[in-house]
Amino acid sequence: MTDFAEITGLAEIAEDYDALLCDIWGVMHNGKVPFPEACSALERFRAERGPVILISNSPRPSAAIPAQFEQVGVPGEPYDAIVTSGDATINELARRAPGPAFKLGPDRDDVIYSGLDMNFSALEDAEFISCTGLFDDDVETPDDYRGLLSEAADMGLSMVCANPDVRVKRGGKLIYCGGALAQLYDQLGGKVIYAGKPHSPIYDLSRAWVEEIAGYDIPRDRILAIGDNIFTDLLGAQQEDYDCLFIQDGLHESNAGKLKTLLGEHGISARYMAPKLSW
Repeated sequence: MTDFAEITGLAEIAEDYDALLCDIWGVMHNGKVPFPEACSALERFRAERGPVILISNSPRPSAAIPAQFEQVGVPGEPYDAIVTSGDATINELARRAPGPAFKLGPDRDDVIYSGLDMNFSALEDAEFISCTGLFDDDVETPDDYRGLLSEAADMGLSMVCANPDVRVKRGGKLIYCGGALAQLYDQLGGKVIYAGKPHSPIYDLSRAWVEEIAGYDIPRDRILAIGDNIFTDLLGAQQEDYDCLFIQDGLHESNAGKLKTLLGEHGISARYMAPKLSW
């Protein structure tokens, strides 16, 4: 099903749900500035309906996200718990420790390795690749890594991808993420292990938080997922059997007709769509 109901605010559907699983980047902020209406809507849902779990493909552990919120200026207290791809990836990395691993990604993501007994090495000595993103996502593209990834694939190395997002908006600029490198690695014949959206490990962690905070097992049809990425947020919600509110002005800026066509081409559905998250 590719049809969806267009709504103007969360208030129109809030009574149908007892918990939210909400994306962060593109819904609550764009990496540069916060979206106050979105944060206010989440706060109001918390006060009137039930728990709000933020579910992000950030390669950083959830404990690092509040500091990022402070830096961006995200207002209020719009969540009960945060679950990141970094959290789910840490579990995957712990099973492979001490490695050695080839570390692929910027130094700012090194917090994911805190507390892990992980050794790092040059590619030729590595047992696997740990990928959080590009070394410099301001200027690089996946093509800059084609040679390196081809060599790794020929060596039979697996890649643990901490961020399945292919691209996000930072301010008004589209930048490539770890998922773009993982996508290329898969095309080159390499094996990729994902933990973030749309894959189940991050949803398993999120549901555990919902149940702990709510104090009871909330049925899936009473949980609403919110996100702006068709291939992570919407696909993940569909695979987990959650209704989804698609925020169209996040990553995929287009009109409803074009978005409906895009969803149909990929067999992905959304229950609702709104231009932005607001109450």
